[in-house]
Amino acid sequence: LQASVPDRGQVSAAALAERVARHYPGVEQIQRSASGSVIVYYSQDGVAGADRVDPLSGQGVGPYAPSAFTRWVKNLHRSFLADTPGRAVAGFGAVAMLLLCLSGMALLVRRAGGWRQLARPPRGTVSQRWHAQLGRVAVVGLLLSAVTGMYMSAATFGFLSDGAQDEPDFPTLAASGAVAPVASLPALQAVDLHDLRELVYPDPQNPGDFYSLSTALGDGYVDQVRGALLSWRAHNGTQRAHELIYRLHTGEGLWWLGLLLGLSALSVPLMGGTGVLIWWQRYRSRPRLAANAGAQAADVVILVGSEGNSTWGFAKALHDALRANGLRVHTAAMNQMATQYRQARHLFILTSTYADGDAPASARQFLARLQRYSGRHRPAFAVLGFGDRQFPKFCQFAHDTQQALLACGWPQALDLDTIDRQSTQEFSRWGNSVGALFGHALELSHTPRHARTRALELISRIDYGAQVQAPTSILRFAAPAPRGRIGRLARRMGLHGLPRFEAGDLLAVVPPGSPQPRFYSLASGSKNDFLEICVRKHPGGLCSGMLHELQPGQHIAAFIQANPHFRPASGKAPVILIGAGAGIGPLAGFIRNNTDKYPMYLYWGGRDPASDFLYEPELGEYLADRRLTQLHAVFSRVKEGGYVQDRILDHASQIRRLIENGAQILVCGSRAMATGIMHAVDGILSPLNLDVQTLKLQGRYREDVFGSA
Repeated sequence: LQASVPDRGQVSAAALAERVARHYPGVEQIQRSASGSVIVYYSQDGVAGADRVDPLSGQGVGPYAPSAFTRWVKNLHRSFLADTPGRAVAGFGAVAMLLLCLSGMALLVRRAGGWRQLARPPRGTVSQRWHAQLGRVAVVGLLLSAVTGMYMSAATFGFLSDGAQDEPDFPTLAASGAVAPVASLPALQAVDLHDLRELVYPDPQNPGDFYSLSTALGDGYVDQVRGALLSWRAHNGTQRAHELIYRLHTGEGLWWLGLLLGLSALSVPLMGGTGVLIWWQRYRSRPRLAANAGAQAADVVILVGSEGNSTWGFAKALHDALRANGLRVHTAAMNQMATQYRQARHLFILTSTYADGDAPASARQFLARLQRYSGRHRPAFAVLGFGDRQFPKFCQFAHDTQQALLACGWPQALDLDTIDRQSTQEFSRWGNSVGALFGHALELSHTPRHARTRALELISRIDYGAQVQAPTSILRFAAPAPRGRIGRLARRMGLHGLPRFEAGDLLAVVPPGSPQPRFYSLASGSKNDFLEICVRKHPGGLCSGMLHELQPGQHIAAFIQANPHFRPASGKAPVILIGAGAGIGPLAGFIRNNTDKYPMYLYWGGRDPASDFLYEPELGEYLADRRLTQLHAVFSRVKEGGYVQDRILDHASQIRRLIENGAQILVCGSRAMATGIMHAVDGILSPLNLDVQTLKLQGRYREDVFGSA
């Protein structure tokens, strides 16, 4: 039942009391809740009752009975049903929640690479992304609950004042005479219903009793003969602060805040579940090392820096390969570096980089421990960094580690090397260099665990480039057609059997006979109902060769890996797309999905327009419907041809102007091409006192580079 809510100034406390008295002769108390409901407590024929009333008429609109379940939940929340000891536990729980929120925020900011990057999509495994996303949504509500809960707990135990000691004194003298009608009392006539909190009626058997009045501004007593306000005590700052903090903690009277606090509370068990899952994944992914020699007896020491334990798999492969060659090997976290190594001849450091160039979890103490190394013998070292080249500070901590070792006078056995995206091929190549140190071949092989694959069916292909010795195909896949009645019904409903993905995400194809997936940037999103990739055939390329032999109707094993860092940022800022060869794939996907027709400029390089002008018909359509603002294609094997970086330099003034207007640049193609583009853009930006590194830190220059496959 809903009661009408009067406007401010329409109903006074006196008028409300008079209207209620018509229908409830035995009224004892009137309360107005924070939500605006008016509740009357009365006694009739010796039986107590409570009703909700309409403040405009004073009529009851339904009985009022506090929920026993709600009261039980409140007691559980406030004291764990344990009274005073439970309230103390709840107070310490609020402190623990505050510490968890602050430490979680610090970790989230660090992982994102700074406050400015906090709004970017989180990276990591599915559980890590869910944990970070839930944390970003819930942290405001949880922080507010923690801080206000600490205050209220401190006020409960008297550590802070809640202003209750400033309540008005009970009057000692009452006016004599006949009791006046409640509607005529001046003190109640001056109180607006919106300011009323509580009105307690005097004992009808005691002429010397008073009305007890509580309002949003203060509390006092009202004489029932003259209607004068007695012992009035206005709320001070402490009381107002306590009331505000109570409302912020409970959301009472603020539905939007209550919704925020409720959603934040619901996220806690979900974050707990994802946190446990992250811990379990890390625990399970850390390999068990066989015959791990002691630090002082080892011939070779391997130190590992890892955030999520993925680097440990590569360290184990090196550990096992060296042991197989008769060496005593000690492998440990970088945080466990010893103060001396008496017999070791070589020190290998395998480390990832966390967030914006920081040390990963198992290496945060390494630089300090390095300064405490006291041994005279220093084995020759080699550093191997793991990272992702699309991030601006690729393998930065590996570089920092090498510089620190050199500064401390350690001899270097091998130059710093890096592994991009945990490449098995690059790790194997580094193993050849390590083997040369010991005078014999060293085969290193490690394949990180990948997601479960699904079957995809090739539904169409378009081939280019055979005439210019650059065979390139645009391959379009779909989930295999479902069988049976349920499968046909799913097709009619538009369910294509694929997970959610966007252009720029990666299709990881696992070729037959190899456990190592090859990654191809997607040129389509899930709303297109197909997966599309652009693949150039590389001489001797296991996966690209297999894909080029594939015919419609045949299947591949693959999985989709999110790549949220390579896609246009939201907003209306211009987007400059730069690529060459098969790198046009995701760029064409960005243009295809540019249905809002934001400014997009494509610079792309091929070999011959008659042979490998990839996506030519589609690009013409995109120009016509303005999904693509400008197309600048350049070809290297035609008269007066050139490369894409040449066309970039030709349009230096336009690109400079677009960057000044907030444009971002997305580059996709080979590593050599990406390097040339970076140098060209650095030259274009120099008059603006900008460079590519600055744009990367701002999230306005993103790369997706690749080698052979």
